[in-house]
Amino acid sequence: MEIFDTHCHLNHPDLYKNIEKIIKDAQDVGVKYFLVVGFDKETSLKAVEIASKYENVYATVGFHPTEIDDVSESDFIQVMNLLKHPKVKALGEIGLDYYWIKDHNKQNKQKEWFVKQIKYANKNNIPVVVHCRDAIMDCYQILKQYDTNHKGVLHCFSSSIEMANKFTKLGYYIGLDGPVTFLNSKQPKEVAKEVDINHLLVETDCPYLTPHPYRGQQNEPKFITLVIEEIAKLRNLSYDDVANTTSNNAKKLFHV
Repeated sequence: MEIFDTHCHLNHPDLYKNIEKIIKDAQDVGVKYFLVVGFDKETSLKAVEIASKYENVYATVGFHPTEIDDVSESDFIQVMNLLKHPKVKALGEIGLDYYWIKDHNKQNKQKEWFVKQIKYANKNNIPVVVHCRDAIMDCYQILKQYDTNHKGVLHCFSSSIEMANKFTKLGYYIGLDGPVTFLNSKQPKEVAKEVDINHLLVETDCPYLTPHPYRGQQNEPKFITLVIEEIAKLRNLSYDDVANTTSNNAKKLFHV
């Protein structure tokens, strides 16, 4: 049995200061692989630094939709050049966020940056890690129109099973994390139960979205076991089946 945490922020200062212990604690419960996700220049560089240092730790680089306002061309090119690094396995997290950004012009700018980064992913033959919040149809239309050569994952998926199925039909994976364990989270539970398991990934998004019953505490990769337990219960599968299947899915997507 092995586990792949496909979205963690070990580059976050609160986790990085204890990174050795956090990795060890996760390994002790079966986490074998970690994907450290960048969302701007600083965190992308840090993700690559961490991945370079630790075995079975990989990185993504890119610009989150809420982080695009003041990106210089030189910073953008510097981050895109990191895609050539052997331990960088995806471009992300990129996408659309209309929850935090309400201004229509800024939302259009997000779309432009989303497409711009998809094109770089295609140039580098690498998948994408997609952040999509309150923008599901625009996100779907962009991914349908600007197809990515190596597909990617809808990270922290929070929409309906109907939308999840639309994305999997395009070839994308669905990432589930702490909210699937929340007592009042109807849609994530339905997605966890019904989505094609061969297109399902597990993640923590740590230090955010700590699973029940530890909500309010700092999240860590070791808590991914609670996400797997909940999915296994909802699907009436064994824990090991869910862990191994999602890990194999991640290794296939990210070429690990």
